[in-house]
Amino acid sequence: MTSTPTRSAPTPPASDAGTPPPRRRRRFTARDRHDFWVFLALVLPNAALIVAFAYRPVIENIRYSLLNWTLGSPNATFVGLGNYVTFFTSSSSAEILWTTLVFTVVTVGGSMVLGLLIALALNRRVPGTGVARAAVFSPYVLSGVGVGLVWLFVFDPSIGVLGAVLRAVGASTPDFFNDPTLSLVMICVVYVWKNMGYAAVIYLAGLQSIPRDLLEASALDGASASRTFFKVVLPLLSPVTFFLIVTSALNSLQAFDLIRIMTPLGRGTTTLIYEAYLQAFGASNRAGYSAAVSTILFALLVVFTLVQLRWMERRVHYA
Repeated sequence: MTSTPTRSAPTPPASDAGTPPPRRRRRFTARDRHDFWVFLALVLPNAALIVAFAYRPVIENIRYSLLNWTLGSPNATFVGLGNYVTFFTSSSSAEILWTTLVFTVVTVGGSMVLGLLIALALNRRVPGTGVARAAVFSPYVLSGVGVGLVWLFVFDPSIGVLGAVLRAVGASTPDFFNDPTLSLVMICVVYVWKNMGYAAVIYLAGLQSIPRDLLEASALDGASASRTFFKVVLPLLSPVTFFLIVTSALNSLQAFDLIRIMTPLGRGTTTLIYEAYLQAFGASNRAGYSAAVSTILFALLVVFTLVQLRWMERRVHYA
């Protein structure tokens, strides 16, 4: 009995060593086309709103900064970079930039430090913690105009609460509204009081997300409470700290309502955004120059955000 010879399958031609086989192009199916049109239907309205109400005003503001123009005037003169040259050569510009820097550093640092201390105090299971958390966070959601009006009655040298307390102990009442240095201190105190609840809530969420076993392991190793805080808790809170630095600094650079209500003349409290307001709607009535100041503030915000993302994020320890 003879056996039938079997045919071996043809071997494919050997490809060049190291050369991947050609990839087949994926076909654009009807389902893909349907998903694409659904994506456009969902994205285009939002993109149109962002372009209309975010990017277009920025571009228009940059265009106005190149003009010598007043609000309501039908005539405008193109001056190029003249408004920027005027700002950087003005004698008051250095003081405005310094005031902006001091206000931002003090308010961001103060609100974050006090917020962290409050979060550590509230991160305990004791009666009344929920009420205390709500009380700490409530000033942040209040209107800046309302907060400014209330604090005016605190710092007023004639009828203010602070003045009455100081007179009761035989001390003189500082003039917070006419002394530029005291005016800046007053604004910083009120702004920190209003915004430290925001930092406290964010830090409290970060503290509650720290694994308990790490804290217990640190205690078993004999680490003190302060050493555990600086070596374990604080590094694990670095993502929260990074987030708060970015958001709080951007908010401080754009703070306007408290400054407008408490120091309408801007004596010692004229930041960049308030200078833009005074130039456009004050006695100067220079809308083109105001647009240039706003553009400078916008450039500072962009640079600050990029520096934060490139430099500080490398020092953030993600768990």
